[in-house]
Amino acid sequence: MKTTNINFSVTVDENHLPEKIEWSAPDSGEQSVAESIMIALWDKKENNTLRIDLWTKSMSVDEMKKFYLQNLLTLTDTYIRATGDEISANKAKKFFHELGREMKVLK
Repeated sequence: MKTTNINFSVTVDENHLPEKIEWSAPDSGEQSVAESIMIALWDKKENNTLRIDLWTKSMSVDEMKKFYLQNLLTLTDTYIRATGDEISANKAKKFFHELGREMKVLK
């Protein structure tokens, strides 16, 4: 068995607002700077989701709208892979596409 790491480094200003988000995955040789991060963890003991949502002060509202919508859409792909429930996932995707058009993120 092998243990690997994904590292996040967040630079904050004097009010603790994120200014810069850097991440690296040493095993894959990846490292970059990001404007936003959403991490969801399942706490089995509490039977609940724990979340970390951060975004930099420089991230625009339009970028956040796209980031939010893309997360919703890709979560449905994850849901299909994990459960095989394509019917529910396709209903969710249809709704998210409609929402994206209303948000003016999708055409």
